[in-house]
Amino acid sequence: MIYVGLAGWGDHDDLYIGPRTGQSKLEIYAGHFPIVEIDSSFYAVQPLRNMEKWVFETPSSFQFVVKAYQGMTGHQRGFAPFETKEEMFEAFRQSLVPLLSSSKLAMVLCQFPPWFDCKKEHVQWIRYVKEQLQGLPVALEFRHRSWFEGPMKKKTLQYMREEEWIHSICDEPQAGTRSIPTILEPTNDDKTLIRFHGRNVHGWNDPGDGTWRDVRYLYKYNEEELQAWKEHINKLTNHTKDIFIIFNNNSGGDAATNAKQLIERLQIEYHGLAPRQLDLFS
Repeated sequence: MIYVGLAGWGDHDDLYIGPRTGQSKLEIYAGHFPIVEIDSSFYAVQPLRNMEKWVFETPSSFQFVVKAYQGMTGHQRGFAPFETKEEMFEAFRQSLVPLLSSSKLAMVLCQFPPWFDCKKEHVQWIRYVKEQLQGLPVALEFRHRSWFEGPMKKKTLQYMREEEWIHSICDEPQAGTRSIPTILEPTNDDKTLIRFHGRNVHGWNDPGDGTWRDVRYLYKYNEEELQAWKEHINKLTNHTKDIFIIFNNNSGGDAATNAKQLIERLQIEYHGLAPRQLDLFS
């Protein structure tokens, strides 16, 4: 099965045109796509009430990709607001209980930062993270090229297979050491994640003035690029049971359009989506 969705549900204005009739954005979103990536979990471990609310607002077949909290992936110094790393991981695991009990957790996405390069202490931390998330479906995404350079590519992929990591395959700009190539190799028989970050090579790296946040994901995929990915995806289906695809090119509001274009190209018709308001009058 191929599941296509977006990173977050709040930034896609073209999905929310027209009357809302009391629906939340997530409820409307779930009428268009069967999965979503939760980004707010990266900035703070989410309280149970949020997870319970999101479970309630989505159909029974809906799935969530939950981005790991930033303290778990080395994006921040220390473990604030937690006193210990053990407390941090336990809080994160507990936050997933509503998704697990409703069978709505597709996976946890562990995306490591651009400065997280291939060296011994970082390998040790990855192993620790996997141990702390034992029993959960977990995806691994790097942002530093050293993990896939030369002989390290084979070693990295082999480690991911042995430890049952889900490979987060990226489509992103090739912008030096702080970007990774697109490697079309699943490492888990059950699940593979594909994330479309766009190809804005000039906006990818942080120039130091903070403007990268507005332009990093500013990109619209064209028909030729989507067609190439259709062919890649069809080949990947021979090696992994389920493929989860997230469009993260949100800066210019292009993610939803590109996601729907890919769904159309793949000739997918989803069943079990939330009813749309317009459908009620048809």
